[in-house]
Amino acid sequence: MSVSESQSSMSVVDELAGYLDRVAELPRAADDAERIDRIAVLEKLNAAVYAAQLDEVDEFSSSQRAANTAKGLKGDRARRGIAEQVGRARKASPVTAAKQLSHAKALRCALPHTFALLRRGEISAWVATIVVNETSHLAAEDRRLVDAELAEQLSEYGPKKAGAEARRLAIEADPAAAVARASNARKDRRVGIRPAPDTMAILSALVPCEQGVAAYGALRRHADALVAAGDKRSRNQIMADTVVERLTGQANAEAVSAEIGLVMTDLSLLGDDETPAEMHGYGPIPAEIARNLARNAADQHHNGCHDGGCGDPASGAGSRSGDDGDSDDRRCCGANSGCAVSEVALNHARVWVRRLFTDPATGILRDCDPRRRRFDGVLATLLSYRDRVCRDEFCDAPIREFDHIHSYAAAGPTTADNGRGVCQRGNHSRQMPGWDVRVVDPDRHIVQTTTPTGHTYRSAPPAAPGVRLRRTRTPDHRRAGPERTL
Repeated sequence: MSVSESQSSMSVVDELAGYLDRVAELPRAADDAERIDRIAVLEKLNAAVYAAQLDEVDEFSSSQRAANTAKGLKGDRARRGIAEQVGRARKASPVTAAKQLSHAKALRCALPHTFALLRRGEISAWVATIVVNETSHLAAEDRRLVDAELAEQLSEYGPKKAGAEARRLAIEADPAAAVARASNARKDRRVGIRPAPDTMAILSALVPCEQGVAAYGALRRHADALVAAGDKRSRNQIMADTVVERLTGQANAEAVSAEIGLVMTDLSLLGDDETPAEMHGYGPIPAEIARNLARNAADQHHNGCHDGGCGDPASGAGSRSGDDGDSDDRRCCGANSGCAVSEVALNHARVWVRRLFTDPATGILRDCDPRRRRFDGVLATLLSYRDRVCRDEFCDAPIREFDHIHSYAAAGPTTADNGRGVCQRGNHSRQMPGWDVRVVDPDRHIVQTTTPTGHTYRSAPPAAPGVRLRRTRTPDHRRAGPERTL
């Protein structure tokens, strides 16, 4: 890029950044009529900005693939790391960025009429996304035909009607492809979980429609029968409890075994401190809820032991104490009780405590009780509790792999200080040419990632509950070289 081209590019970036200040400093509207007009225009502007972003995303993707191909990388390897860079720029996960890359290519190449409506702000980004998804199985030529016919009235449709009309036209364009798509979708059946407000979680299952209808109908009939028999719970409560009971094999939905796994201070667990606890795999929960989970599980487990047994349902062994190395560190009614697992015990909760040690200055988890697993297992557990989710910036995906920050091939040690939990694609992208990952603040375990374009990003593990740290602002991502403000 020549100097003049670079200066021109920087002037565009500065101009776009100036729009942020302009929008933030709009004068107050004269009346409600003007406010509605502003809302409408801002909605159009939002769509047009998204279209412009799609242009930049697609151009960046093409340029990066070409550069990687020139380096001798082929196929999937030539595309690796692109979504990760886009995600960091957008402060979004790589999965979200990858979807945007796919949508950008589809709209620019196969859905030009829909993209034109988006550019003009006549449809929202969500409606454009629906059209992309509903036509994704079509050949390029059929997709363009659907796009041309749909675009005539698309600006008058809401999201639901746009999706239904796009789906109808797509089926008419290629019925066989629609059938094949439905068949392939059944291969993607899965179960997922995600946090919900107020210490709740959403457990979902993506299954074929007839199976979903049958399962829901069975739950509904079971709930109706219990309500008719005098059960005081609501139908929804009975259905939710029945799902837990049937999936876990427990007689009582509340008898859920809890490894504490609730990362909390000793005062929160044993006293009356209200510092929120951290439930591994979920997030912050109130201290009182955490104490109740531990207390209820311990009470039910104590009763279960006296009803017939206690121990680890996975191993079938009784709880032991005082062992070293790989021995089980669960504590039940008595040390060396040796009582066997019984059917009664499986209907009661079991609770055990894993000791986690934090740095008193930074709140970062530094060590972990070594019992229950060999050294590698303990280290993996420590990293999981410390990092909680993928350490790549803005990713938040579940941890799937553990990465040597200073690579093992370069004699990097297998220690907590040199390790981080990452998702699979995050681990793969950092192996690409031009990527650099290093620890820049060992005390707080701040990791800096430099991408092939020279932008840098930093991430740190969350502090353990009960630790209050003065937050310092990390630098905005920027290219190496002369400082510039975005």
